[in-house]
Amino acid sequence: CIPKQTMWCRARASPQAGWALANTTWNPTKPWKERFKWDGKTKCIRTRSGFVLPSEPWKKKHDRTWLGNCAASTTTGEKREDVQGEGTDAFGTVRENEDGSHATDPKPKGVRNGGKTDAGVELEPLPTSDQSDTLLKIRHTSAHVMAMAVQQIFKDAQVTIGPWIDNGFYYDFDLKTPLSDKDLKKIKKKMRYIINKNLPLVREEVTREEAEKRIKDLGEPYKLEILQGIQEEPITIYHIGNEWWDLCAGPHLDTTGQIDAKALELESVAGAYWRGDEKREMLQRIYGTAWETEQQLQQYLVMKEEAKKRDHRKLGKELDLFSIQEDAGGGLVFWHPKGGMVRHIIESFWKETHLSRGYELLYSPHVAKLELWKTSGHFDFYKENMFDSMDVEDETYQLKPMNCPFHIVVYQDGYRSYRDLPLRWAELGTVYRYERSGTMHGLFRVRGFTQDDAHIFCLPDQITDEICGVLDLVEQILTTFGFKTYEINLSTKPEKAVGGDDIWTMAEESLVAALERKNWRYKVDQGGGAFYGPKIDVKITDAIGRQWQCSTIQLDFNLPERFNLEYVTPENGRARPIMIHRAIFGSIERFFGILVESYAGMFPLWLAPVQAQILPVSDAQLDYCNKVASKMRAQGLRVEVKSGERLAKLIRNAEVQKIPVLLVAGQHEAENYGLSVRTRADGDLGELSVDEVVARMNEKVRIKCSECKLS
Repeated sequence: CIPKQTMWCRARASPQAGWALANTTWNPTKPWKERFKWDGKTKCIRTRSGFVLPSEPWKKKHDRTWLGNCAASTTTGEKREDVQGEGTDAFGTVRENEDGSHATDPKPKGVRNGGKTDAGVELEPLPTSDQSDTLLKIRHTSAHVMAMAVQQIFKDAQVTIGPWIDNGFYYDFDLKTPLSDKDLKKIKKKMRYIINKNLPLVREEVTREEAEKRIKDLGEPYKLEILQGIQEEPITIYHIGNEWWDLCAGPHLDTTGQIDAKALELESVAGAYWRGDEKREMLQRIYGTAWETEQQLQQYLVMKEEAKKRDHRKLGKELDLFSIQEDAGGGLVFWHPKGGMVRHIIESFWKETHLSRGYELLYSPHVAKLELWKTSGHFDFYKENMFDSMDVEDETYQLKPMNCPFHIVVYQDGYRSYRDLPLRWAELGTVYRYERSGTMHGLFRVRGFTQDDAHIFCLPDQITDEICGVLDLVEQILTTFGFKTYEINLSTKPEKAVGGDDIWTMAEESLVAALERKNWRYKVDQGGGAFYGPKIDVKITDAIGRQWQCSTIQLDFNLPERFNLEYVTPENGRARPIMIHRAIFGSIERFFGILVESYAGMFPLWLAPVQAQILPVSDAQLDYCNKVASKMRAQGLRVEVKSGERLAKLIRNAEVQKIPVLLVAGQHEAENYGLSVRTRADGDLGELSVDEVVARMNEKVRIKCSECKLS
C-alpha cells in the first residue's frame, strides 16, 4: 500500500527498480540512467506528466520531514491485474487532484505541475545574424579567426569562402587530410590564443592588380578565382594584425579580443563542393557558432539538442509517417498511411478555408509542352532547376517546376471583363525541380513536392483589399496550426526590374497599406524584390524559437506581359490585370516537416493520425473494445484497438507512438459502458462514459484545439 501524503519517484537504486522515496537530484537534460544522483537532500515529485523538482512555493509549504520509510508500489516483474485500488487508476498510477496532489489526500496537498512535455518546450528566440549587427560582426570576425588558426596549424591549407550564417559561420578549406574532432579542438585552442592576443582588424583598399599580385605570392588559387568574380572597385582586404589577411567586404569587430571565447564553439565538419558544383573540388567545411554571451551559447546548445530530438527525419521513421526510398529515387517522398492521414487533414482544412474565402480550386497537369516554359521565361532563367525535357511524338515536353503558367492558360481560355475580377484560383499542385543530391534534406528540400499555390488576377485598385484578404487568410491558417509569432519582410524594387516606376510605386504603396491596415510591424528589404514585382514574406516561429520562411505574397508584372493577358475595361478597352502569386505553407512537404519538429511528433488531437487507442486490460474485454471502436469510428474519430501484451507495455507503446488519448477498458468499465481516460495534456481523468468521451473528443476536434485536453 502507498502511505498517504508521500511522494514517490522511479529510482534505479536497486535491481528491483521499484518506487522509492523521492530523495534525489533530478537532471532532466541527461539520459534517463544519469538523471538521478542520490544525495539524500533534494526531493523530486512524481506528477501526472512525469518527474519534476518541487517549486519554491511548494517547498516553503511542505518543508517538513517526509512521511514513511521506504516502500515499493510495484516492481518491474509484477503483472498488473484488473484491479483499481484506492487512490490508483486503471493505468496503475497514483491518482492526483487537479493541483497535483494525490487523490487519497483528504485535502489537496500536492504541487501544480509546472513541467512541460517535449512538444511544450518554449525557448526565447535567439537573434540571428541579420537581426543583430554586433552578432553579425562577431561571427564574421570569428570566421576569419578560424581561418587564420587553420592555416597556422595546417600549413598546406587553402582558404576559400567564409560567410556568417543565421546562427553562426563557416569556412571552406582545401586540405590534404580529413579533419577530425581532435583537429577541431586544436583549432579552437588556437582561436582562443588569437582572441586573447587582442589583434586589430584593419581594412585596406587596394587595386585589383595589387590584390592579384599578393594572392599569387601566397599561392592561393581559390582567392584568385574569388577576385575575378568581384565586380566592385576598390578591392578591400581585412588584416588580423600583421599575421593574416583575406579578401573581404566586412564588416568586422575592431579587435579579436572583442570576441567572447567562452561564447564560441566549433560544431562540425562537412564536405562541400567548390562553388556548389559537384564537378569541382571537394572541400572541407568547418561550421562554428559565436554569440555575444556565454549564456546565449548555452541556450543555443540546448535548442540544438532539442532540435535533434525533434528532427522530422528521425520522427518520421519512428512514427511511420513517411520515407524517402533512395532505391526508388532521391528526394521523392513516400507518404505512409499515418503521414498520409495527417496530410489529408491538412489539405482538407486548406481547401475548406479557401472555399469559404471566395477561392475556386484548379487542377492542372504535371507536364506541358516546352514552348509554354519558354513563353513564361522559366526555360531561360530557371533551366538549371528543371529536369531534362522529354520527347513525346516529335514534340518536347517538360515536367512542371511551377504552377503559374497553367493558371495563366486557364485565364486565357475565356473572355475576361473588369466585372469578373478579382479571380482567386487555388491549387495543391505537385511540381518537380532538380536538386543536387548533396543539397537534399528530408522533407525540407526534395525533388517532387506539392505547392499550396494560388493566383489572384485583379484590377490595380483592388490590390490593397486582395493583399489584406491574403494576410487574413495567412493569419487564420497559421494560427490554427499554433504559429502566432511572425516576422514580416517587405521587399521593394531592385535595380533591374520590369515595369515602370509608376506601377512599382502603386504596388509597393498597396502592400504597405495592407500591412498597416493589419497593424503588422514589418521590415523593409530595400531593393530585395524580384525583378517582376515587390513581395511580402512571412516567417513563423516554432516551439523552440526557430524561424522558418513560410508564406509569400508576390506581385507580378512580368507574366501578364509575357502572356499578353487582358481584361475588358469599363470603356470597352483592353488592359493588363495585376497578378498576385501567394503560398501560405510554401509546400505541403516542407510545412509538414516544420509541424513534426514544432510539435515534436505530438500532433494535437484534430491532426493526430490516430486520435485514441483503446486498450483492454485482458482478452475478456477485447470484444467490448472493438464495439466501442466501431462506435467511435462511426462518429468520425480515428481510433485503434491494441491487445496481446501486458497493459503496461501497451501503454508504453502508445506513449512512444505519441497517441493523444488512451482509453483503458477493464471489467468494471465494460459492465458500465465506460472507459478509463488518460490524455497527454490532462493526465488521468478517471472513468467516463463512452458517449461522454466521444462528445468531448469531437468538440476538441471541431474547434481544432491545439492541446489534447478533454477536461
